[in-house]
Amino acid sequence: MATIAADGTWRQRWARARRFLSRVGPGAAAPPLPPPLPEGRVVAVPGRGEMFHRHAPGPAGGPTVLLLHGWVISADLNWWRVYDPVSEMARLIAPDHRGHGRGIRTQQTFSLEAAADDAAALLRHLGAGPAVVCGYSMGGSIALMLWRRHPELVSGLVLEATSLDWRARRRERLLWRIMGLVELLSRLGASEGIAERVLRDAMERSPDLSPYQGWLKGELQRGNARQFADAGRAMGEFDPSGFAASIDVPTAVVVTTEDELVPPPKQRALAAAIPGAAIFGLAGDHRACWVQPRRFEAATIAALEWVTARAGSPDAASEAVQVPG
Repeated sequence: MATIAADGTWRQRWARARRFLSRVGPGAAAPPLPPPLPEGRVVAVPGRGEMFHRHAPGPAGGPTVLLLHGWVISADLNWWRVYDPVSEMARLIAPDHRGHGRGIRTQQTFSLEAAADDAAALLRHLGAGPAVVCGYSMGGSIALMLWRRHPELVSGLVLEATSLDWRARRRERLLWRIMGLVELLSRLGASEGIAERVLRDAMERSPDLSPYQGWLKGELQRGNARQFADAGRAMGEFDPSGFAASIDVPTAVVVTTEDELVPPPKQRALAAAIPGAAIFGLAGDHRACWVQPRRFEAATIAALEWVTARAGSPDAASEAVQVPG
């Protein structure tokens, strides 16, 4: 519960209250309206720092699902469309990665390894492992790294709109390196304009976003530009092909079939590299989590249900299946 520090006289407090009321009174702009969201918590995780995450308890005796968001956005931007259905089936934990959203602020260079270690430390601190880990885009790479470095905390994987690697072609290697620099420069000089353009496009495609325009814009402008740039470079260097064949937990790959950023063949190659991985189709592009909510929810929940039904089974990863989108 928040407390008010006794740091001034009542006269000073009343003056502060009047200034506040003048800002929010008649004629003042209303604060941005967020969609319904689970409880947000900040916890001090030993060895990592203060970590923000969304949390919902889920049904008694249910599994735990850890949601890992994508590059340059926050957990809320990535997952708010599915918070409710996920929390109906599982305990939900959705952190912001370091340098993203409300995540850990650090001077260290962003790495996928550090982000995976952050997630592992949070699970241990909450006593929440093992968990089914669901990662979108960069979050999928972090999920793979989490299994690699902390396999005892991962009971299953759902990998959405992500790839076995981000650098198979020279063009892709250059893309990720340059995107980091472009993001850095744009955040320093024109972040508000970029957010406006992104929102305009999103609302044209999904008018139901309109009531949340102010909130979405604020979320887009969270985070640390240098960490975004570091993360872009880290993705350009990521290559789990050396250990993908060793993944021994039930795994579902959700393929965004109209994705231009992560081409569907690269997503299917990820599924082919993991023994017994199921493929679920999502007829949408890389922003399906925003602008195609029903398809995103259907594919995400179907994949989570498939994995959670098999988590802990010794034969869970024995036979691949494909589920059309």
